[in-house]
Amino acid sequence: MQIFLDSSDTTQIRDLAATGLVDGITTNPSLIAKAGRPMLEVIAEICGIVEGPISAEVVAKDAKTMLAEGRKLAGIAPNVVVKLPLTRDGLTACAELAREGINVNVTLCFSAVQALLAAKAGAAYISPFIGRLDDHGADGVGLIADIRAIYDNYGYDTEILAASIRNAEHVKGSALAGADCATIPPEVFSTLFKHPLTDKGLDQFLSDWAKTGQSIL
Repeated sequence: MQIFLDSSDTTQIRDLAATGLVDGITTNPSLIAKAGRPMLEVIAEICGIVEGPISAEVVAKDAKTMLAEGRKLAGIAPNVVVKLPLTRDGLTACAELAREGINVNVTLCFSAVQALLAAKAGAAYISPFIGRLDDHGADGVGLIADIRAIYDNYGYDTEILAASIRNAEHVKGSALAGADCATIPPEVFSTLFKHPLTDKGLDQFLSDWAKTGQSIL
């Protein structure tokens, strides 16, 4: 499963990308607002840090303006993926951008039938919001499994990008359900390395090694 960071903080992205584990980045208008910098400048900088897909979201609500914004965003760098909302206008714009060879990430997906429509519109990625579904008593990871089954039934190439990830269990569940990617907040990404038994085992190994008086270097 590919791991994306859900962030527009270029300092943080640069730091975590140095692990070699970051495959891409997703942003949204809220994250860009937090950055306090011009959107095009932020996206261009991120594209220079991470070679993989970088999702940049339009802010228009009508298809015509979405297309204009999408084309401008796609022109920033070859790895930009235009992010569109799962609305009628969003899918109309998606179909046209896909015909033009521009990759689209359809976001704010909350049902399997929405995901089916996005695939039919030619989306490169579909972003089901599993954490928000859980907040409303629904089964977010279950939605990933449903979308996986539908896409496999019909051979759709659209990649499932699990979004609204809240914790390591969401990452695990998404991977088990067959998500192609997960976009993870940096604070959640940092927890994925950790387990108390790992820390305990390492402390024991180092303690035993110190008693030998040896050095590898």
